[in-house]
Amino acid sequence: MTGIDRHLADVRTGLDRLEPFEAYQAVREGALLVDTRPAGTRRVEGGIPGAIVIERNHLEWRCDPASDGALPQATNTDIQWIVFCDEGYASSLAAASLRTIGLSRATDLVGGFRAWRTAGLPVTD
Repeated sequence: MTGIDRHLADVRTGLDRLEPFEAYQAVREGALLVDTRPAGTRRVEGGIPGAIVIERNHLEWRCDPASDGALPQATNTDIQWIVFCDEGYASSLAAASLRTIGLSRATDLVGGFRAWRTAGLPVTD
């Protein structure tokens, strides 16, 4: 096992990761879905309706309610942020980082955008 594989496994033990249909339901109940994929990937593969686009290098500043760069949606630390990337690897690391800064309900989407699309959930072109 590589170092990153060990790190990823360790990080995921602290997350309540959501399968696509679980994430869909959580969003319907008020969770915020965050697309961290690069713009080029979003242009080619599409997106998820209603997802907030925050590229990875801005994530912590935009989600932390105490940050000067916080999004209007970042009103408190109890928000359930569901981060997704293309396949669900980088998003686990991103969600763990959000938890480190005090966003205790942050998690990610198992399998990322590809799993969401494969599950037949809504996507945009």
